[in-house]
Amino acid sequence: MDLHDDFGRPVSNIRIAVNSGCNLKCVYCHREGETKPDAPLPIEDIKAILNIAHDLGIKSIKFTGGEPLLREDIVDIIRAVPPGIESSMTTNGTLLAGYAHVLRDAGLSRVNISLDSLNPETYRSITGVGVLSDVLEGIEASRNAGLTPIKINMVLLKGVNEGEVDDFIRLVSGDRQMILQIIELMDLGDCPLHADLSDLEDMIAAESRKVITRRMHHRKKYCYDNAEIEFVRPFHNSDFCRHCNRLRVTSDGKLKPCLLRDDNLVDIRGKRGDELLRLFQNATRKREPFYK
Repeated sequence: MDLHDDFGRPVSNIRIAVNSGCNLKCVYCHREGETKPDAPLPIEDIKAILNIAHDLGIKSIKFTGGEPLLREDIVDIIRAVPPGIESSMTTNGTLLAGYAHVLRDAGLSRVNISLDSLNPETYRSITGVGVLSDVLEGIEASRNAGLTPIKINMVLLKGVNEGEVDDFIRLVSGDRQMILQIIELMDLGDCPLHADLSDLEDMIAAESRKVITRRMHHRKKYCYDNAEIEFVRPFHNSDFCRHCNRLRVTSDGKLKPCLLRDDNLVDIRGKRGDELLRLFQNATRKREPFYK
C-alpha cells in the first residue's frame, strides 16, 4: 500500500522528531515549528509509527530532534526500524563520538551533522557552547563507523558565517564520504540573519564540472572543486514543494503534512492499528504545495 496525496506526490519518507530538547542554544533555531510541545512520544508510539510506515511502503526514516542523542532509548528506537526501511539521523554531532559505532550496529545508515562554523569563536557565538572539537570528533567517528555519506548541514547566516563557505568546501573536498549541504535559513518573519543563496548557487553551478539532479528531492548536486555540494532552499520555491515526498512527526506526536504550516496537524499520539493507518491517510490528503 502506497501513499499519494491529491497532487500525485508520493509519500516515501517520514521525518520523526524523537524529542524537542537540545544541548545547544543556536541563535536561529526554530525548533521544527514546535513552540510548546507536550512530552515526547514514548517508544511504544514510535514503534507503532514505524510499523505503519512499513505497511505503507515508506522507504526511509529520518530521526531528528531537538538533539536525538539526548534521548536515552535512541538506540532501541533505531533498532526498532523494520527491515527494508533505511534510517538516518540529523544531529548536532556533539555526542556522536560516543554513539557512532553503537548506532551503526543498531541499523542506522548515515548521519546529517549540523555544523555552521569551523571557527571556535563563531561556533560558540552561534550555539552558545564551545564544543566544536566534540563535533569534529563526531564526524571522524561517523566516518570510521561507516555512517556515510555524512552530510554536513551548514545554515548560511548573513554577516556571521558567509565567509566560511570556502572552508566548508575544503572540509569535504576529495572525500567521497562527505557532502556539504548549504541551507537557507527559515525566514519566518523579518530575520536579519537570513541570507539569499541565489548568487552563491549560481556561482557554484557555473563553475561545477558536473550537475546531478537527485531523484528523491529533485535537488541539484554540484560537483565543484572536488567536492559534492547541495543547496536546500524551501522558501518561495515551487520546485521544492512540487517534489516534496515527506511527512513529519512532531516530538509530541502530531503528523505535520507541510514544513511551512502548523494549521493542519493530525494528532496520532497513542493511536494504533487501523486508526493510526487512517490518520496517516488523512494527513496525506491534507498535503498540498505551499508554493504553487
